[in-house]
Amino acid sequence: MKAKLEQALPGEIEARSFEIITEELGSREIEEKYAPIIKRVIHTTADFDYAENLAFSPGVLEQALEALGNGACIVTDTQMAKAGINKKALKSLGIEIYNFMADEDVAEAAKRNGTTRAAASMDKAAALNRPIIFAVGNAPTALIRIYELVQEGKLKPELIIGAPVGFVNVVQSKEMILELPVPYIVAKGRKGGSNVAAAIVNALLYLKWER
Repeated sequence: MKAKLEQALPGEIEARSFEIITEELGSREIEEKYAPIIKRVIHTTADFDYAENLAFSPGVLEQALEALGNGACIVTDTQMAKAGINKKALKSLGIEIYNFMADEDVAEAAKRNGTTRAAASMDKAAALNRPIIFAVGNAPTALIRIYELVQEGKLKPELIIGAPVGFVNVVQSKEMILELPVPYIVAKGRKGGSNVAAAIVNALLYLKWER
């Protein structure tokens, strides 16, 4: 027996998807102000576990939106995350986005210091000496290096989005970020990915864009 197909025009698919997400969330308790972020991640992943495993630091939404309005740039740990962030929204809000993973000086620094490119790219980001929102969806070493730089007083992020996916040091790196006295949105546990990091950024951009 064939499943019954829903009739939806291309422009209506996203709206209908969010209606379905809202319906299927049902009575799950989520904070209303974080609902746009949680639903955006579920829309991206079709994974309702994110209704429970996204952790928000106190006041993070207000702090993130203020940072976006005050000229903060965005730094990602992968080109995939950068590619997934809405360019129209970035341009409209005048927000710059960077990814340093392919830079020659980052590769040289990683080799010289015996670390990963992801960690070295966080050092290069810190040297920008400007307000930064970090969107990390792949490399736990990037989160670990951010943690170290904050502890050393060399970095004070406007927001850390911590969503690496995998098994080695993933959970531990996220737990390190949860200890920091800085704004964060963290996908607890092993789940995450560049698409999750990008979805969180997009949700924040859309919230700012609508205001």
